[in-house]
Amino acid sequence: MTMKKYEVTIEGQVYQVTLKELTAEEAEQMPQTAAPSAAPVEKPAAASTGSPVVAPMAGTILSIKVKLGETVKKGDTLCVLEAMKMETPVLAPADGKVASIEVSENQTVESNQQLLAI
Repeated sequence: MTMKKYEVTIEGQVYQVTLKELTAEEAEQMPQTAAPSAAPVEKPAAASTGSPVVAPMAGTILSIKVKLGETVKKGDTLCVLEAMKMETPVLAPADGKVASIEVSENQTVESNQQLLAI
């Protein structure tokens, strides 16, 4: 039996998990479909409103330049992302109000991860 440890990030929260590698015999004995063990998790209402603004690349959020509910114009700097020792401003794609902020300063983000919504 081989156990492997992984670190998984879900919506900015880091979890450590251990997975057991099954033998072929154990895998054959597993049911083809498993019943859900819990009710599905719903996203908070704030995350579902507005248009998502995503990270153009993996990096670290250096600063957040807007506040929740603030009105922004297309081209305004929403936050600054640092990647490979370069600072990249993340700009508002359209006029609107900041509907949600999904990240915090000094947080590491992946490419295409939602940063906020307008």
